[in-house]
Amino acid sequence: MSRERVSLVTLGVDDLRRARAFYEAWGWVVRQAADDIVFFQANGLVLSLYLRSALAHELGRDAAELGTGRSTLAQNFHTEGEVDERFKSAVMAGAAMVRRPARTEWGGYSGYVADPDGHLWELATNPFWHLDDDGSVTIPHNLPGA
Repeated sequence: MSRERVSLVTLGVDDLRRARAFYEAWGWVVRQAADDIVFFQANGLVLSLYLRSALAHELGRDAAELGTGRSTLAQNFHTEGEVDERFKSAVMAGAAMVRRPARTEWGGYSGYVADPDGHLWELATNPFWHLDDDGSVTIPHNLPGA
């Protein structure tokens, strides 16, 4: 039986040492590493940083075809203060500010940063979703328009 899930998110990076240093400075803990890939354990999934040239070789594509910015990753938090703290820590670790955290038109609070390779991260609170202490998100079945 198939279940909706994401098990692994891989980000193609140009400089693995730089990318690893950024994520470690931001508080992520390396679980496994090799010359061209680094793995971080998140709650229920794995985040990997894969050298873009190695990823392109694996896919049989040119590295230039593996652009960024077509998607965003997100971390949800219980409070606006937690969003502000994670935003500040990302910037201090080397992320670029894309949009400072602010209240949103949909009723939440969010901001965006980009890691050194341009991968976008949204840091947010969403008052319409349930957030467990471990960061797991549950979307209620009774959302308007669903």
